[in-house]
Amino acid sequence: MRIFVEALTFQCIIGILEFERVQPQDVIIDLTIDYDYHPNEFINYADVALLIQESMEKEKFLLLEDALEFLSAKLKEKFLKIDTLFLKITKPSIMPNCRVSVAQSYTFNS
Repeated sequence: MRIFVEALTFQCIIGILEFERVQPQDVIIDLTIDYDYHPNEFINYADVALLIQESMEKEKFLLLEDALEFLSAKLKEKFLKIDTLFLKITKPSIMPNCRVSVAQSYTFNS
């Protein structure tokens, strides 16, 4: 089974620039989760989205790369059934003429 969460948008403190450490900014999260579905054994996408948003708001990461690594470990810890995970974090407003993103794919031995 494959779960998609697309354009999960919220504000948080993330970045290394001085103003990014005090002023929350928009981030957009996209993710794909692959897992073995069995009746009555599913991953709740609402729980996934909430975990991501709460983690990002609490941790206040310096680098997008650090946020990706933390989130992948946290998601696998909470949702043991995850086989593969694709995560992308976008900062849509940090540069005036583009969006910037960092993404990573993860494969777990379930």
